[in-house]
Amino acid sequence: MPAKAVTRKDDQLALAVAPKKANGRSNGKTNGRSKANDKNGAHTYDESKVKTLSSLEHIRLRTGMYIGRLGDGTDFDDGIYILLKEVVDNAVDEFIMGAGKKIDVKVDDDGRVSVRDYGRGIPLGKLVDCVSTINTGAKYNNDVFQFSVGLNGVGTKAVNALSEEFKVVAYRDEKYAEATFSRGKLLKEKKGKAPKQSDGTYVEFLPDEEIFGEYAYNTEYVDRRMWNYACLNSGLTLIYNKQKFVTKNGLLEFLGREVGDTAIYEPAYHRAQYMEFAFTHTSNYGETYYSFVNGQHTSDGGTHQSAFREGILKGINEFFKKNYNGADVRESITGAVSVKLKDPVFESQTKNKLGNADVRAWIVADTRSAVVDWLHKNRTIAKKLEDKIVHNEKLRKELNAVKKEAKEAAKKIAIKIPHFKDCKYHYGHKKYGEDSTIFITEGPSAAGSMVSARDVFTQAIFGLKGVPMNLHGKTRAAIYKNVEMFNLMSALGIEDSVD
Repeated sequence: MPAKAVTRKDDQLALAVAPKKANGRSNGKTNGRSKANDKNGAHTYDESKVKTLSSLEHIRLRTGMYIGRLGDGTDFDDGIYILLKEVVDNAVDEFIMGAGKKIDVKVDDDGRVSVRDYGRGIPLGKLVDCVSTINTGAKYNNDVFQFSVGLNGVGTKAVNALSEEFKVVAYRDEKYAEATFSRGKLLKEKKGKAPKQSDGTYVEFLPDEEIFGEYAYNTEYVDRRMWNYACLNSGLTLIYNKQKFVTKNGLLEFLGREVGDTAIYEPAYHRAQYMEFAFTHTSNYGETYYSFVNGQHTSDGGTHQSAFREGILKGINEFFKKNYNGADVRESITGAVSVKLKDPVFESQTKNKLGNADVRAWIVADTRSAVVDWLHKNRTIAKKLEDKIVHNEKLRKELNAVKKEAKEAAKKIAIKIPHFKDCKYHYGHKKYGEDSTIFITEGPSAAGSMVSARDVFTQAIFGLKGVPMNLHGKTRAAIYKNVEMFNLMSALGIEDSVD
């Protein structure tokens, strides 16, 4: 299904309050007075404007609080993948508690998703409540779920509320209970005997087009999620559309797949009861991390990731008995860390960032100790690591010198950036930042005809002087030494970093 823009009611309300021109700024006019306005033109605020929403109404109206972005399936973090994740998370939680080693996942061409686990199964008498009543579930009980991602009794309820069709079946002791919903509203229930069915839970849902518009699941994105689950839960088998995902070495296999043949040395790997990590240096620039909490990918990092970074630095400095700069140690590093916590605190329902401050001390200490131990056992790799750090230090100092020369040369040429017509509002501006655009033209003459036609508030123009240098495979020093590229970086505001 092709992508389709979804217009939401709150967006329409915003447009009605503040009419805009095509360039995004208010034209200062209104199309008549609303009946809700008082004599001074202000909106009336009285008891009639105060509303109390049911949990179901709130989920459907404020979807972003529960699943983040909507999207149409073209982005890895679009809402339809979060719906899938919420259901699979529950199945993985059963594996973590030692109940069931296999999960079947199926996604049909029409977007219908089904997930079957072989865990303990939802208690039959509480099936409807567990999938439809907010703040209901067994994950408040540490005896039942010790390292669960689900904390607030919200996930599956959100999937139910945002699905055109939703069905759940629980199997326990050769009996079953089934409930069918539409957009969060119960349609029918069934109970009976299931003598040939293994214990566990079956969930089937079809995302609601009223919420998501036209959408389609990207097989590669679902593959990647299944692979992540397998790497984070060694011994668990996931079968997605007849394809099997299973690993023996967890994050070590995950990292190997991410870095490919760019690794400079065999990755460091450590697995303990509550933490697992792997890292290596690559031939790429910058530093890259993949962090997880109870199997949940924290794409925005958090306290566990920052503690992991700090632990690596402390371990390396302790082993080499040096005081290496953190930037030199971390340059070109790629690492993955997974921790298990009983009471993780995330910054939102989408669980992209961990906020527990109390985990820092033990993660730093355990990482430092494991790194020192690993380096003692791998002297040849330790030498490669030290050579890489020394090389990074040398490059950093050379690059700082080149940056200084480039900036001094730019000052001598002109106070302003040559062939650059700036705009008033830049990216990051609270009101007009999203509208800020820079047009890069081939030659100053091409830019000339655009200057008079542009919007001076949000549209900047930079004219390249000839064909730009091909910098693929070049060093960062080469980028800074090229005058034209430095001018372009200055126009984009990234001259202090090309990462």
